[in-house]
Amino acid sequence: MKKHVLLAALLAPMATQAAETIEIQLPEFYGKLNLTVQSSDDSSGKFTEVNSNASRLGLKGKGELKHGIQAIYQVEYQTTPDSSASDLSQRNTFAGLKGAPGQLIIGTFDTPLKVLQKKVDQFNDLEGDIKSAITVSDNRKGNSVMYTSPRLYGLQLAADHVAAEQEGRNDGTSVSLTYDRGPIYFGVARDTDVEGNDIDVTRVVAQTKLAGVQFGALWEQQEMDDLDAEGWMASLAYKLDMGLTLKAQYGESDIVNEGMSTYSVGADYSLGKGAKAIAFYTDESADDEAKDASYAGMGIEFKF
Repeated sequence: MKKHVLLAALLAPMATQAAETIEIQLPEFYGKLNLTVQSSDDSSGKFTEVNSNASRLGLKGKGELKHGIQAIYQVEYQTTPDSSASDLSQRNTFAGLKGAPGQLIIGTFDTPLKVLQKKVDQFNDLEGDIKSAITVSDNRKGNSVMYTSPRLYGLQLAADHVAAEQEGRNDGTSVSLTYDRGPIYFGVARDTDVEGNDIDVTRVVAQTKLAGVQFGALWEQQEMDDLDAEGWMASLAYKLDMGLTLKAQYGESDIVNEGMSTYSVGADYSLGKGAKAIAFYTDESADDEAKDASYAGMGIEFKF
């Protein structure tokens, strides 16, 4: 009996220590494959091509820490299944903490100004993506630290600090404030020195759903060297009962190219959970006719 009591006394501190040990959970594997076959007519000529549209593979996970804090992490890389070459490029990759006061992450990730677009861009990652004709400020930055507040009555603040890591280059900041409640989404964001010294960008986004139709709009202004350029776009999507979603989008901008205009029409057809067929047509024109382009394509997307 005495031996048992002595053994228990010796093991008690070890048992207490084990109970306090925090173990990060094994990561969850996820990904997206988006592949299209399309006819392209741009400055390179007329041709047919197969494109991978931001296909990606990633690992993400979490773990419960002390004091109600949660560890979060993610490692994500873009892949190019349309090419025989192995070409991986880093996407949103970070480690951080999450709790009642909000979330703090460190690493490489989309700026709050980029995230602000939400689902307003109906042709995201395809040829009609707003970064093709409307904006040059959809940034994913490394050397970043971002705080995201809890959502309160639909309001949420996100603030990102981008370290310059070199003399003579200003640190960048990207800040957004959003309201997301019910069918209404609205947000405003401001980038300062994210793309370079004295380059500032303001973006305003709104989205709502009415009678089954989702409406979205985006306005952006870029200030650089005392010169201002503006761009805007509007989109809509109508989801039918048969799993078919019809989409359309139009925009104009002087940010990417002078006198740029773009429109896209398309449809998504659900093939099951995480799977859909895609069809689209995009047309772009600018004051410089060499920038004119058109694309027609169809493909598939799998999310897992």
